[in-house]
Amino acid sequence: MSSGFGHLDALESESVHIFREVAGEFERPVILFSGGKDSVVMLHLALKAFAPAPTPFPLLHVDTGHNFPEVIEYRDRAVAKHGLRLHVASVQDYIDRGVLRERADGTRNPLQTLPLTEKIQSEKFDAVFGGGRRDEEKARAKERVFSLRDEFSQWDPRRQRPELWNLYNGRHAPGEHVRVFPLSNWTELDVWQYIAREGIELPSIYFAHHREVFARGGMWLTAGDWGGPRSAETVEKRQVRYRTVGDMSCTGAVDSDADTVEKVIAEIAVSRLTERGATRADDKLSEAAMEDRKREGYF
Repeated sequence: MSSGFGHLDALESESVHIFREVAGEFERPVILFSGGKDSVVMLHLALKAFAPAPTPFPLLHVDTGHNFPEVIEYRDRAVAKHGLRLHVASVQDYIDRGVLRERADGTRNPLQTLPLTEKIQSEKFDAVFGGGRRDEEKARAKERVFSLRDEFSQWDPRRQRPELWNLYNGRHAPGEHVRVFPLSNWTELDVWQYIAREGIELPSIYFAHHREVFARGGMWLTAGDWGGPRSAETVEKRQVRYRTVGDMSCTGAVDSDADTVEKVIAEIAVSRLTERGATRADDKLSEAAMEDRKREGYF
């Protein structure tokens, strides 16, 4: 056990236990994988849980079409490295078919729900691992490790089950499935300390780099064909990094000189804002934005 990091061993053990419980209880689990830091750590834990055997779960990515190129490159490299099967649910496909329409603000994060839920139904996934953590956002703080979703992939907080003594109830009716959150009890700082301890590689945008950005809604956004910048918005080159990764249209960068894992840990340790609170415009649409989307089937 590493000196000063005993809590990481406890968190790792809990997450590995969750992966093994799901493997024993469910027939068709899948891991949501975007190439973001939480899904990267989640995959690392899944690989550890079943080593030296291969991971028994495929990956699923909901591709908005407005992803950061560095993250997509990392995703594809990770899939190839570990010999994994990747399912992709494309928002662009739904837009091209006229099933979904572009929003006026250009963001596609709220459009992910339908491609996600239909992919779950068509592939008959009965357990879906997500990288959500309780410290990220208040709606996620309400959710259990095993979160039952109905036949429409909707979440009802009143149907949550007790999870005493790390006993998880995966029972579900035909057509229903369970969302599983192995990182529920981790914090952003825990994730980064674990990345440091395990030597986990991340997409480069998590570390300080020079990038062309513009200001909107109190955030630094990356210019792109998604709809930014507008005529009154000025692009400038700044040294920034990303604390979280999502759709380019709603994920903001932060000014930073943290270009190593150790510097990122020091930066997070003194931060008073969660990464979603500081850099995700889609969570600022309303006080209950995340909870509304979770009820509809989003993570």
